[in-house]
Amino acid sequence: MISRYLDPKSDLVFKKIFGQHPDLLKSFLNAILPLPHNCVIESLTYLQPEHVPDLPAFKNSIVDVRCKDNHGRYFIVEMQLQWTSDFMKRMLFNTATTYARQLKKGEDYKFLSPVYGVALLDATFSKDQEWFHHYQMTNVNDGSKSLEDIQLVLIELPNFKPTSITAKKVTVLWLRFLKEINEKTVTVDPSLLEVDSIKEALSLLEVSSYSEAELLAYDKSWDAVSSERTLLGGRYKEGKAEGEAKGRAEGKAEGLNEVAIKMHHSGIPMTQICQLTGLTLNQVENLAL
Repeated sequence: MISRYLDPKSDLVFKKIFGQHPDLLKSFLNAILPLPHNCVIESLTYLQPEHVPDLPAFKNSIVDVRCKDNHGRYFIVEMQLQWTSDFMKRMLFNTATTYARQLKKGEDYKFLSPVYGVALLDATFSKDQEWFHHYQMTNVNDGSKSLEDIQLVLIELPNFKPTSITAKKVTVLWLRFLKEINEKTVTVDPSLLEVDSIKEALSLLEVSSYSEAELLAYDKSWDAVSSERTLLGGRYKEGKAEGEAKGRAEGKAEGLNEVAIKMHHSGIPMTQICQLTGLTLNQVENLAL
């Protein structure tokens, strides 16, 4: 019997895989994060979600998993199905809040541990074809000097192409798992089954692993995402049309202003300039100042 799979990018499925199985999350983070040499994650403990601001109109597109490892480092892992201009600020706020809340009143700052914010994006935000974006604070005059306690990692799944990169095999396989597997998958590439953690994650994608109520919630979540994408697309088209119309109007006005100034320098009376350009006398007088 052919197995049927769900999409791991869904909030319900993502949470089930990475929010309920620390060994799978550990394998995933060790594969994709730019951790210091010989500083692998050995174990994870889940944390309770903190209150963070919602993105307007996109409340269904984010699910996050929070954890702490045996070295005291914190990790916030988010699945984001849409991109908005506010998302980066939200992510930075989220990560910085986790960093600041480590200390109780009166505790020494030396007890602060690094915090990694990880966002998996089923959307693109950069104009280039880069898929891996790593941010941390660096000295503007010397890039080799950096403050590493707060780091952000954004992965654009649509831009990820395993044939064009050189990375650890397990890194490629985990990202292929997230990008390629969905409801249309009939057979799974055998290479994905070579890693035990990914093989286990695949078993958690099987439709048979979910109750009728969970499957109904799964369908509703994707309906919400489709509605959000339609809304976003409509707003983009409206904004683009409005921007183009405004640009044409501003360009026309700027051109008339230049013509009026040249007429004034040529000695043409202001009343005649008004008749020829359609500008008011007050506008022409201001240009002539």
